[in-house]
Amino acid sequence: MKVAILGGTGSFGRGVAVRLAAAGVDDVVIGSRDAERAQAIAAEIGGRVSGATNDDAVRGADIAVLAVKADAALDTARDIAGALGVVPLFSVASALSFSKDGVRSDPDARAIAERIQDLVQAPVVAGLHTIAAANLEEAAPQEDALICGDDLEAKTLAIEISSRIVAGAALDAGPLASARALEGLTAVIVNVNKRYKAHAGVRITGVHHE
Repeated sequence: MKVAILGGTGSFGRGVAVRLAAAGVDDVVIGSRDAERAQAIAAEIGGRVSGATNDDAVRGADIAVLAVKADAALDTARDIAGALGVVPLFSVASALSFSKDGVRSDPDARAIAERIQDLVQAPVVAGLHTIAAANLEEAAPQEDALICGDDLEAKTLAIEISSRIVAGAALDAGPLASARALEGLTAVIVNVNKRYKAHAGVRITGVHHE
């Protein structure tokens, strides 16, 4: 399987690359606007990890992870739409606003993932919103991953790679519209972590899965 990680030079994208490489994914490509920087990060990670421009990274990929920061997600999706074609796009972004009394989610009625779907031909799935970058590089976090999307094949691919990123379960959380709740859940987790100085995540109880 070839997984392209767009924005792979950032902390979250790099963490995803580390976990996928450790899990034995055949071909992990870190994408960036700066190919040399992507190649340098890939060399630091080692294994079957390479670096390229975002456009080159998505060509021939089985799935692309959009790991850029939320404020760059829409522009990046728009920029790579042509090269991406119908390669499934896995959005992990959550737009947050910070204030003295806490963190709030994006007031827009539609999730970032839904807005990305308007910009690309590829099916968009969303997930990993409750996973902190700080929890990724040393070991697979003891958390579950919630994945949503409207395209079953794309969602199955996202669940498969998510199961290699977390030590818990990767679970189907419904249609792409569920990304509104998942992106909002990021704010809840950040507030908990700030209050208790923790790196908490989410575990779902009572679910039996294969």
